[in-house]
This record gives sequence, structure tokens and C-alpha cells, in this order.
Amino acid sequence: MTTPEAGFAVPAGALGDLAHADLVGRLAREIYGQGNAASAPFAASLPASPQDAPVGTLSAPSGALPSGYQPDASALAARNFGGPAVGLPGLTGPSPANPVGGTPAPVSAGFLDTTTIPSVHPLLDPLAPARLPEFFVPSVPSVAGFLPGGPDLHRQIAADHPRAAAFASAIAPGLVPADPSKAGVDVSQENFQRTGHLSGDPVRTVQHGGDEPFASGDYYFLTGSPRNAKPHASPRVEPSRRDGPAPRVTSQGSSPVAAPFDVEHVRKDFPALHQGINGHRLVWLDNAATTHKPQSVIDATSEFYGRHNSNIHRAAHTLAARSTDLFEGGREKVRRFLNAPSKDDIVFLRGTTEAINLVAASYGRANVGPGDEIIVSTIEHHANIVPWQLLTEATGATLRVIPVNDRGEIIFEQFAALLSGSTKIVSITHVANALGTVNPVREIIALSHAYGVPVLVDAAQSTPHIPIDVQSLDADFVVFSGHKVFGPTGIGALYGKKHLLEAMPPWQGGGHMIEDVTFSKTVYKGAPEKFEAGTPDIAGAVGLGAALDYLESIGLPAIAAYEHDLLEYAQAGLADIKGLRLIGTAREKASVMSFVIDGQTNEAVAHHLDRHGVAVRSGHHCALPALRRFGVDQSIRASLAFYNTREDVDVFLKALRQLRRS
Repeated sequence: MTTPEAGFAVPAGALGDLAHADLVGRLAREIYGQGNAASAPFAASLPASPQDAPVGTLSAPSGALPSGYQPDASALAARNFGGPAVGLPGLTGPSPANPVGGTPAPVSAGFLDTTTIPSVHPLLDPLAPARLPEFFVPSVPSVAGFLPGGPDLHRQIAADHPRAAAFASAIAPGLVPADPSKAGVDVSQENFQRTGHLSGDPVRTVQHGGDEPFASGDYYFLTGSPRNAKPHASPRVEPSRRDGPAPRVTSQGSSPVAAPFDVEHVRKDFPALHQGINGHRLVWLDNAATTHKPQSVIDATSEFYGRHNSNIHRAAHTLAARSTDLFEGGREKVRRFLNAPSKDDIVFLRGTTEAINLVAASYGRANVGPGDEIIVSTIEHHANIVPWQLLTEATGATLRVIPVNDRGEIIFEQFAALLSGSTKIVSITHVANALGTVNPVREIIALSHAYGVPVLVDAAQSTPHIPIDVQSLDADFVVFSGHKVFGPTGIGALYGKKHLLEAMPPWQGGGHMIEDVTFSKTVYKGAPEKFEAGTPDIAGAVGLGAALDYLESIGLPAIAAYEHDLLEYAQAGLADIKGLRLIGTAREKASVMSFVIDGQTNEAVAHHLDRHGVAVRSGHHCALPALRRFGVDQSIRASLAFYNTREDVDVFLKALRQLRRS
């Protein structure tokens, strides 16, 4: 475990039996929500559809806590999946009166008693050092590694919630490790430094500096399940160097068809890529922040303002009819892109952030109250944290957080332990913007639905890279932004299941969303219009539709395969950079590389790269909890798109090697 506070080493025997037992109890209660009964074995019986009665019921919280914080053990009774709350006998958990540990350390513990052990939830611990990072949750194996008992500690804690673990195993056996002591151990970081490869990769990696394309393996980014995938045909990624439109790689099921990917032809479609920066050609590796626009998108937006400009729906003249058709045509293209059942399931908004705020304000205010819970993960963008925090502050609900292991992957069985009858919504990113982790959203949705809990999928970082089918996923809400998918800024979309959108109240009032207004009552239109008050970004919707047309003309299966080859090539090169630590080594990863370099500030590295024409992002990437999980507040992030090339990667790596070492 790499954290700012991991410097204390605990010699064997430094803690007495009671102190050690107290830490076991604290971990069981704080990390696992006070655990589940270690009672009769649980045979999961999964319903075919969301059930009315919850599988697990969380007893009501007691005591006063700041709204929005996860309750500690004294405020949150034991989770119970059908059995009595047993926990660990003879132990008392932390409480507001004794926040550090309920069972006192014996005198034999000496200088290292429980008061010196940082709380897992530092915000709830008034005695915790102020410099502890917010939302930091250490992994259990990491803590267990230096305590008496070693890996047995993890097994002991894991045994405290067998029902949740069994339920998780029934839904997604490939995501729950057979040996708990191995869960979350990041051997991939050491392997990355030694070989340039991430251990446990489901696909064969590409050696940096070679010309061999990505060939064979399990396309987890297309199938969603690398453990059950079959080998696919090999997409050839060399440029075909011919005239005409870039070839489209279609798919048969989830298998990409072998075809050339003409990256040089694709690059010609993006005028912004062909400019000089500081005497060098532009190498754009800031795609996770925003993507450049093909000429077809620029033309569509310009043509709208040049020929069709008019407000929509509420006029009988020709330009209004044209504008309305173009705007609703953009909605239909979003429907097709996500495979939504109806275009009425698509709401236009400014982007992912506004879409999440809409769901939190409308669905959340109508369905979430005191004592209810909302689940997010440690690796979310701030846009998928702050709206839910605002909701908890307004309602008295609680925000609960799925921890991640040292690779940056969510710990699925701990997600299962968080779910209960008090859970009202799960909001999860598909691809983590700071780490590139591809979350198992299909399995997350399936497990949540077994509890009757809806799921919002933040697809801002996945829609440019991975085909998404909302009906196949059975997602309740999906949100994404236009500027991430090579479209205009200030436009995005929310997909919602029809029955959910119909039941949700409007969240803003104004023109276009009403049927009738009197001073005593207003009658609203149905979805999607009731969520689109005022004049929308009509040109943005037209441009977004053009961007989705462009992506479809190439094919996301081809894009995913090409980008995966490029990511493997780039990571192999990063492994040769002295002092570089890659942050985020998930086995299933999209084209994001976050890293820090010993002896270098992130901003200095980014400025150095800019002097060589290479654009990367430095900072916290609006994902502070994710980065703090790995002991840093900021990082450098290089992110790839399908218009990047191996030559781009080589320029980037060469510039990194020219950094002056302090």
C-alpha cells in the first residue's frame, strides 16, 4: 500500500492481544459496514427480476452524525443478510465518545496503542492527523501484511460477511477471489517496472518499439467479460494509405472483424491536429479532458447557424421546421448510439455533470430520505460525488463508498456488503477518468437489481472507446458528454428508463416544458420535454449527432481494438522511464495513463512536454478521492484517442526521457 501515512511499521508483538483484536474489530466494522453474521452458509437464490422485498435490511441508524457522512459502528447497526448480527465477540467498535477504538489497548501495548492507528474514516475521527487524505480507505491485505496474523487477518474479516461474499460470487464469480489473502495485491506494479507489462492482463501485450500490431486475446472492452470471452479475429492497425472514407470494422456479436484501420486517413478529418506548438507538431494526449472535432462536426454546426438558425417546436415557418427536424434528428442519433428503446428516453443537457445533477435533484429528492443510502465508488469524478453529497445534506441520507484495491479495481464483494434495503441508488463510473479502470458495470447492475436498486452509469469516459447498449446492460440511467465523443462542448445526454423518467418531477421550470400554465397550477409535458426547460443548445445537438455519425462510420469495435494496441505500446514505453510510477494498473483498462515521476513536479513535467508539442493534463483531474487512494493529490495524465499514433507515443516518450533529473 502506498499512502502518505504508511510510514509506521508495526513490529511483531508490539500490540497486545486486545489491541490487535480491537483493530480486527475496527476493520470489520469500518471497512465492511460492521460486517455480517458469520452464521449459516448462504445459498444465493437470485430473482429473475428486481424483487419487491429487499434481500438485506439495514436497521435504522441512531445517534447524531453530520449528514452525508458514512456512519461509524456505533451509529450504524450491523448489516444483516438474513442472520443475526454477530460480529466479533468481546469487541466494541468506535463511537462518538471513543472514536479511536472501543476496546482499550492494554498497558503492554506500550507506545503503540490504538490511539496511534489512523482511523479508516478520518473525517469521523477528531483525533486523526489533519494531514490524512480525505476519503482514504486502505486495502485490508495491505493493513494485514504488517500486523500479527498477516493474511489470516483478511480471512478473519472476510469471514464476518460470508452472505454478501456468497451473493457477490453468485452474480460474478470471476470478480471475487478464491483466496481472500490475494485480493487487492498489486503485483502488477512491480511487474510493470520490470517488464513493461501489467500482470494479469487478459490480452497479450505489445512490445514497445516493435511494429507488430495487437493480435489475439480476449477483447474485454467489447465483451464485458474477459474470463468468458473467446479469441477474436485480429484487427490490422497499419494504415491502408488509400483514398476514400476510412473503412468501418463491423462486429459479429462482440467479435471485431479483421480489417485495416487507416489512422492516417482518420487524422486528416481533424483540422486541429495539424498545427505547430512551440516549433513542434501537436501531439494531443489530453483526450480524457476533451477531444478534437472532425470536419464533419464543424461543418454541421456552422451550417446550422449559417442556414437553419431558429428556435424549435413553437413556430410554423420553414426555418423552425428545419431546426426542429435537425434537433430531434440528433436525439434519434443518440438513441441509436446507445440502443435505447425510444428517443423519448433521451434528454438533452449540457453534459454529464448536469445530467447527474438532474437525476440527483429529481429522482433523488423524490425517492431518498433520512436513513437512506447512496453508493458510489472511490474512483469517481467529482461530478459523480458532489451532487450526491448535496442530496445527502438536503435529505439526511448517507453516501457510502466502494473501496478499490491497489490496482484501482473495485472490490466487488465489498460492494455486495454495502448493498441493503436502505440503498436507494448506485451511481458508478464505467471508465474511471483518472485511472482508466473499466468497471464491471454489467455485474454491478445485476447485483443492484437483485436488491431492487436502480443504477446510474457515468459513461463520459467510456462512450468514446467502448460500444454501449443500454438495453443489454439493463442500465436505469446512462449519462455522457458530447465533447468527449468528438462533438461540441456544452451538450450531452441522459438516458433513462421510461417508467423512471415518467415518475420523476421536473427539476427546472420555464418555456418548452409545459402544456398549460395558470397562476394556480402548471401542467407539464412528458419526458423528455419536461426536463428541457428553455431554449436548448440546438446547434450542439446537431453537432453531437454529426459526431455520433462519424463514430459509427468507423465503428467502435475497430476504435477499441486500435486504442488497446496503442495503450499497450505506450505503457511498455513508460516502464523504461526511470522513477516513473503508473497509477492505475487495472487488468481491464481504457486508454488513460496517470503517473508521477520521482523528483519532478507534475506541472513541471507538463510544461516540459508542452515545449515539445505534447499536450497532457496535470492536476487532480477532478478525482481527488481516487488519487488520494494512491497517496498523491495530483498526477500527470496522458490519454489516447483513435487519431493518435505510435509516432505520437514515441514523441511523448522521447520528451519524457529528456527531463532533467533533480
